[in-house]
Amino acid sequence: MLGASLPPAAAAGAPDMPLQPVADRVWFVQGESAMGSAANQNFISNAGIVLTDTGVVVIDALGSPALAQRLIERIREITPLPIHTVIVTHYHADHIYGLQVFRDAGARLVAHARARDYIGSETAVRRLEASREELFPWIDEHTRIEAPDLWLGEGGHDEDVTLHIGGTDFVVRHAGPAHTPEDLIVSVPARSVLFSGDLVFRQRVPYVGLADSKAWIVALDRMLAFDPKVVVPGHGPVSNDPRSDLATTRDYLRYLRDAMAEAATNLEPFDEAYARVNWARFEKLPLFGAVNRMNAYNTYLLMEQEAR
Repeated sequence: MLGASLPPAAAAGAPDMPLQPVADRVWFVQGESAMGSAANQNFISNAGIVLTDTGVVVIDALGSPALAQRLIERIREITPLPIHTVIVTHYHADHIYGLQVFRDAGARLVAHARARDYIGSETAVRRLEASREELFPWIDEHTRIEAPDLWLGEGGHDEDVTLHIGGTDFVVRHAGPAHTPEDLIVSVPARSVLFSGDLVFRQRVPYVGLADSKAWIVALDRMLAFDPKVVVPGHGPVSNDPRSDLATTRDYLRYLRDAMAEAATNLEPFDEAYARVNWARFEKLPLFGAVNRMNAYNTYLLMEQEAR
């Protein structure tokens, strides 16, 4: 049950959310290439759906309870089987604010133990408070941050974990710290599909935030070791040519690091360094104006720390 947090006729005002086929019994929904807003109900990220013999596995829960409810309605169009598990690739708002709907529907929630630091943090509290203002009525006083039922990587044991669900194996690998400390990637070997979370952004500028961009680049290379035929990114369209399509995210991160490393080494003020850099290669990508300067500044600070 969705609860009292949704305004009336929420479904009628929901963004379009077609299930896009990826492989046999695998689908995903693609969020808008935009910043989260009340107008799009925070539908700016992707979610994956894998149908097994006994239930459905969902990868990420979208950015509001209304969106999660809409996703469940879409799932009900293809199967009456229960939603067994939701695997959370990382605890950013656009991927987790729908978790409460899946929990209320009886799903088990799975995430990495490094997410504990965020779930119990003042940052998470402040982010939710801001979302209640910026994304109202889709995020409101009833929206809550859900902790997982199953923590992976407990006690520092970070080997790959295989979840056996309904005759299908899901190989879950901790790829962080990278985009976030708790990054998970999810491989479904029988379907040759890999869900990358926000290690991969396609056809838009990535959100770097406080990421460890050096480790992120390494994680991209390790992800390709799965040799998937298809990668479902955290944002943007599905990739049928992973080695080529991952290059945009990797090249952008490398460019940021190279440009800001030079500035940090030369003690060049950030504003001067940012103005000097030639951003032409990336400036036509969606969300460049919204996130690139912030990405560059955070990378500048990171490169200062790495130089010490």
